[in-house]
Amino acid sequence: MEVRPVRWDGDALVLIDQTQLPHRYVEVRYTSWQEVAEAIRQMVVRGAPAIGAAAACGLALAALQVRDESMRSFRAEWASAAEALARTRPTAVNLFWAIDRMKRVLETCRTPDEARRRLRAESEAILEEDVQANRAIGRHGQMLIPDGARILTHCNAGALATAGYGTALGVIRAAVEAGKRVRVYADETRPRLQGMQLTAWELVQEGIPVTVITDNMAGMLMCRGEIDAVVVGADRIAANGDVANKVGTYSVAVLARYHAIPFYVAAPISTIDLSVADGSGIPIEERAPEEVTHVGGARIAPEGVQVINPAFDVTPAELVSAIITEVGNALPPYTASLAELVAKRLGEDSGDGGTAG
Repeated sequence: MEVRPVRWDGDALVLIDQTQLPHRYVEVRYTSWQEVAEAIRQMVVRGAPAIGAAAACGLALAALQVRDESMRSFRAEWASAAEALARTRPTAVNLFWAIDRMKRVLETCRTPDEARRRLRAESEAILEEDVQANRAIGRHGQMLIPDGARILTHCNAGALATAGYGTALGVIRAAVEAGKRVRVYADETRPRLQGMQLTAWELVQEGIPVTVITDNMAGMLMCRGEIDAVVVGADRIAANGDVANKVGTYSVAVLARYHAIPFYVAAPISTIDLSVADGSGIPIEERAPEEVTHVGGARIAPEGVQVINPAFDVTPAELVSAIITEVGNALPPYTASLAELVAKRLGEDSGDGGTAG
């Protein structure tokens, strides 16, 4: 089953409603940017690359919604949509990367009709490029995975979190496609349970052996020698290699370091934010306390209890063994290697071949 969580169907954007998985597979059609913004906010679509792709498509819808044929008025109304989409999720840098890319396209358009046509084409390009980038991440990453590996992952960084194929799960898929035998341990990932509900669902669809564990079991499995590698995704990577990912990732990284287990991060170049020097500059989204106090709509915490619910934490670069991207694997020191890979990708996009080997 090839999962495409963000796709076009005529003039409608189709998203897999991830809040319904694994019990129901539901696709929802959206015809306005306002609906797309709410879908991002409510985590119908989630995962940094998927959020960015959905936002790009939302801006293509916004261009269709603006009926004013004055280019000045068109730009102003479209810019309001871009600003609203940018406010939906603060941590995932791919959101802002995609919006900025769409803005650059609009800047070169002379008429609303041209803008509508080219913004739609750009959103389609972002979708396809993301899938191809993820396949390249898989090819680079699977070389780090030995045959017979038992791999721990946290949250969901699969096809559902991207435009298709996945980042962390893309590495696992590529290893399987290369003939390697792997077993995956998926942290349940409280409080939204993305590991249990999404990662496990994806792997079951493909027949890749997967075992769900509670978040507090990882250390025990590592101590017993049952984990050979950790592979996770990322929502933003700072210039020095600090990684923001789903809350709980930092704890897994600390455990992996103590037990001498490699800890790999898989993410596209668009997730690297060289404008942020280190993890202290990454905004961390705080979500509703009900995500912690309730499960499946039922309250499990006592009334009156206080809750903190950060959606992400930051793993220091010194705990990361390698950062796997579509143009190669970055190794410490990350300040140099990440900048080199970003330059290489920019060079490929401009056609000059880049600066990195």
